[in-house]
Amino acid sequence: MGGNVFSIGLTGLNAAQSHLATAGHNIANAATPGFHRQRVELQNGIPQASGEGFFGTGVDVATVNRIYSEFLDNQVSAALGRQAYLDTYRDEIAQIDNLLADANAGLTPALSEFFDSVHEVGTDPESAASRQAMLSGASTLVSRFRALEGRVSQMYAAANGQITDTVTAINGLATEIARLNQSVIVAEGAAGGHAANDLRDQRDAVIAELNRLTGVSTVAQSDGSLNVMIGNGQNLVVGSRALALATSVSREDPKRLEIGYTSASGTAIITSSLTGGELGAMLAFQRDAAAPTLNNLGRIATALAFDFNQQHRLGQDLNGAPGADFFTVPTPVVIARNGNTGSALLDAQVVDAAALTLSDYRIAYNAGNFTVTRVSDASVSIYASLPQTIDGVRVSLASGAPANGDSFLVQPTRAGARDIAVRLVDGSEIAAAAPIRSAAGAGNTGSAAITAGTVNGPPPTNVNLLQPVTITFTGPNSYDVSGTGTGNPAGLVYVPGGNISHNGWTVAISGSVRAGDTFTVTPNSGGISDNRNANLLAALQNTKTIGGAVATYQGAYSQSVASIGARTREVQVAAAAQETLVTQTKTTQQSLSGVNLDEEAANLIRYQQMYQACGKVIEIASKLFDSLLAI
Repeated sequence: MGGNVFSIGLTGLNAAQSHLATAGHNIANAATPGFHRQRVELQNGIPQASGEGFFGTGVDVATVNRIYSEFLDNQVSAALGRQAYLDTYRDEIAQIDNLLADANAGLTPALSEFFDSVHEVGTDPESAASRQAMLSGASTLVSRFRALEGRVSQMYAAANGQITDTVTAINGLATEIARLNQSVIVAEGAAGGHAANDLRDQRDAVIAELNRLTGVSTVAQSDGSLNVMIGNGQNLVVGSRALALATSVSREDPKRLEIGYTSASGTAIITSSLTGGELGAMLAFQRDAAAPTLNNLGRIATALAFDFNQQHRLGQDLNGAPGADFFTVPTPVVIARNGNTGSALLDAQVVDAAALTLSDYRIAYNAGNFTVTRVSDASVSIYASLPQTIDGVRVSLASGAPANGDSFLVQPTRAGARDIAVRLVDGSEIAAAAPIRSAAGAGNTGSAAITAGTVNGPPPTNVNLLQPVTITFTGPNSYDVSGTGTGNPAGLVYVPGGNISHNGWTVAISGSVRAGDTFTVTPNSGGISDNRNANLLAALQNTKTIGGAVATYQGAYSQSVASIGARTREVQVAAAAQETLVTQTKTTQQSLSGVNLDEEAANLIRYQQMYQACGKVIEIASKLFDSLLAI
């Protein structure tokens, strides 16, 4: 019996020592990230049967468990991954928000200054200084477009760099997880299935870091390893094997990166499924913030150049020549997909700036048809041939022939802010005047007056625009048109107060007319003080010409500023709320798995007393044994 009591005391000493070692381990790792407190699990020894009944044989250490809740740890991991996404997206989009909304560096002041200079030319069309100021204002506006485009393009390119670095970091973490999986398998196999708690904590900490970079999910395996998936369930780590991700230049858009698995059989692209963590935030920033901003700046620049040129060509410059293009209208970008087997080259030109959208377009050729997909909403149109006009852009086959499977990306406005330029170099070339002049005949007996007239289309569309004609009333409700041009009609019906259009111009006659009254429309010779076209150019500032004629240039820019600002504020609020959620989730998880130093200190005292008591049992057993020897 003395030997049995001795053995019982010895098992107690061993159990107390295990408790003390575990408590010390918990205290030492109280500040270790990802550490879960551990607890010794005890079980009573197998009792010994005797004639008097079953006597206990002491205590056995069953195992050492970590206090772990998969549910709570997954909550913390998901919350941290979402926070990483929101923080990264907030930091990136805030740069665009600050740029566009800047009272000095934004587009608003440059637009205002340019149109102010146009108004000045309208006020004093003869002034060389005013005309030079208008050219200077146009150059400043073009520079501002280019500066904004350049800065946003830099952000887009910087995001590519961060995407590459993040993918490299993901591969490193995947390799580390695979190594820890192997270590867990070996350690737990050698320990007879006991959990390798510290190795599992290390692995969980690496997985949490991976989840911060890109959202992950895990599946536990029977051998103790964890399989790690990203995106929509694509494997990244399988047991002790890690798969490597790689970035590659998009086959469709050389400025965009794709992410996928690279193997001997090719690359499997998974970019669209990567929506979590910092990587998902960078991809979303490029797709939902940077690219639309570039497209909107380009749309404003393209519409401004297109509209201004159209009106400028309806005017006459200081030298009496028809107005030329004032701006260079940016050309849509057409990118043939890398790997096309056909020889086709597509050409795209803006024909209706008001119909331009913020979307890019993908054109695929197959079985004799061209399938056009608007990227923004995935709407599809199918055409049997080109050319076709798509949302204000006329796309045609420039040369060659497409092969089945060939694809092209058309970006109507992406480079607009970069490529707009001022064509005029001399202020005298500004077409401030109208090319026609109207007058009432000196011998008219009626009281009718004729308006100055407006031009509907420039030469060479209207070849007779500058041909002088005379409108002769044959009665109060009829008139003839005569002159040097061709196609002059006679016997036309006159509606009092109505418009009279001919040779590309329109005039209106008000008041009463009598038979024999005449009115002339002639070229505007010597119209250096004429400001009619300058006023029409200035009026473009407040004309809704963008997005289906629903917004002005300033309005379209303000919409972009408001959209980015609202999204920035939304993300800021969401990030702040997520930070609170992370704190609450961590608190809940730590209340279960975290180290409580007060509790551990109390445990040290309790286990010390347990050790001392077990030592006393051994001491008593020893005295009993000595008593037996003394008999």
